[in-house]
Amino acid sequence: MSDTAYTSFSQADPGQKTADGDKVYTVNGGDWDTVLPPAEGERDRLVVNMGPQHPSTHGVLRMIIELEGETVLSNRSAIGYLHTGIEKNMEFRTWTQGVTFVTRMDYVAGLQNEFGYVLAVEKLLGIEDQIPERAQVLRVMVAELTRVSSHLVALATGGMELGALTGMTQGFRDREKILDLLEGITGLRMNNNWMRPGGVSTDLPEGFEKQIAETVKETRARAKDTTNLLVDNAIWMGRTQGISYLDLAGCMALGITGPILRATGLPWDLRKEQPYSGYENYEFEVPTQTTCDAYGRFLIRVAEIGESLNIVEQCLDRLQPGPHMIEDKKIGWPAQLVVGPDGQGNSLGHIQEIMGTSMEALIHHFKLVTEGFRVPAGQVYVATEHAKGEFGVQITSDGGTRPYRIHVREPSFNNLQAIGAMTEGGMLSDVVAGVASIDPVMGGVDR
Repeated sequence: MSDTAYTSFSQADPGQKTADGDKVYTVNGGDWDTVLPPAEGERDRLVVNMGPQHPSTHGVLRMIIELEGETVLSNRSAIGYLHTGIEKNMEFRTWTQGVTFVTRMDYVAGLQNEFGYVLAVEKLLGIEDQIPERAQVLRVMVAELTRVSSHLVALATGGMELGALTGMTQGFRDREKILDLLEGITGLRMNNNWMRPGGVSTDLPEGFEKQIAETVKETRARAKDTTNLLVDNAIWMGRTQGISYLDLAGCMALGITGPILRATGLPWDLRKEQPYSGYENYEFEVPTQTTCDAYGRFLIRVAEIGESLNIVEQCLDRLQPGPHMIEDKKIGWPAQLVVGPDGQGNSLGHIQEIMGTSMEALIHHFKLVTEGFRVPAGQVYVATEHAKGEFGVQITSDGGTRPYRIHVREPSFNNLQAIGAMTEGGMLSDVVAGVASIDPVMGGVDR
C-alpha cells in the first residue's frame, strides 16, 4: 500500500482521517455503473477504464477505477465479456459430455475442473468406493501437475506485468514441459476432457512413468531460477511487499480461498481438511505466509510448486497395475482410447472387438455414447482444492441422463471480489500487482 492509511470494511464516514491526518478509505462496493463521471470543471477526480482489452487483466476483465491524482478512490469490476453459458449448456448434455464443458472454464487448470465435476457425479451415483485405485492415483498425479502448470502461469504473467520479463520467459519455459506430459497422458495440452465419471479415459502410455519422473526432477531444478531471480529481490519486493493488503478478516468476509487466504497465515487446504481421492495418504505441507500481501501470495505459489512435485513423485511410487475405469459396464465409459500419431482415438483392437465379436460391448457402447447413463435424483455439493482456491460443484439430478441444474463455485469469481479491498487507497500503479496476486482466469469468472 501507499503511506495512506487503509481500513477494510470500516464504517467510517467519507473523508474521515486518522489521528496522524491520513485518510481512511472505506470499502463499500456497489455496481460499476453507479460510478459517476467527473462533473464539468471537476479537476481532482478522474474515472478511467482498465480493460477489458488489457494485457494485465488476465483476459477480458474491465475495472472502472476512480482516481484522485494517482490514488485509487474506488475500483469496481465489470465482468461478462467472456460469457460462455457453460452451466446452462450442461443441462442439455449427458453427464459424460459435461467434462468437455467444465474443462474450458478455468482453461489454465482445466483438469482440476474435471476432477471436481466427476467426483460430484460419482457421489450422486454412490460409486465413490468403486473407483479403481489406479484411476484415483492417476487423477491426483495429473491434478498436481496441473497445479504446477497453473502456478507457473501465475508467476510468469505476474512477472511480466511488473516488468520482470525474465520471470515470464522462465515460467512459460517450465510450463511447456508440464504441458508435454499432459499431452502425452490425455492427448491434448489444454481442454483435456480426460477424466470420466468412474475413472479416466486413458491409462498412461507404456513406459511414460520415466518421462514424468525426469520432468519432475528437471522442473524442480529449474524452479530455483525464479527463486533466485525474485525472492528477496529489492525491486520485486518494492512492487509487491505491503501491496494489495487483505487480512484474514477481509478474506472471511469475502469468501476468499487459496493462496490469498493462506497468505494471511491460515493453513486452509481442502486436501488436508477434507481429503478426497486418497489425499490423506500423501505427505505434503501447506505453505503459509503472514504478510497478507502480493509478495506473500507469490512466495506461497513458489512453495506449492515444490509440494505438488513431491506429491507427483509419491503417485509414481503408488501406481500399481490395474484398471483405470470402473467395472460397472452401465457406467464405465466403453472406449479404449489410445494416443496415436494422429491424436487420441479408439484402439483398433477395441473397435474389432465391439464390431465383430461382442454384441454386448457394442450395445453398451451405443447406449452410453448416444443416451448416457442415468443418475439417481438428488443434490450434492463437492469441493476440491483448486490452484486458485475452493472449487465447488453443486449438481441437482432429476433421475435423467443429464443434469437438471449445475452450479460451480469457481474460485476466480469469488477471489475477484477482493480487488476493491486490495487496491482502494493505494496507487494506480499497484492495481496490476493486485490483479496478478489474485491470478484470476476469466473463463472461470464468466462461465
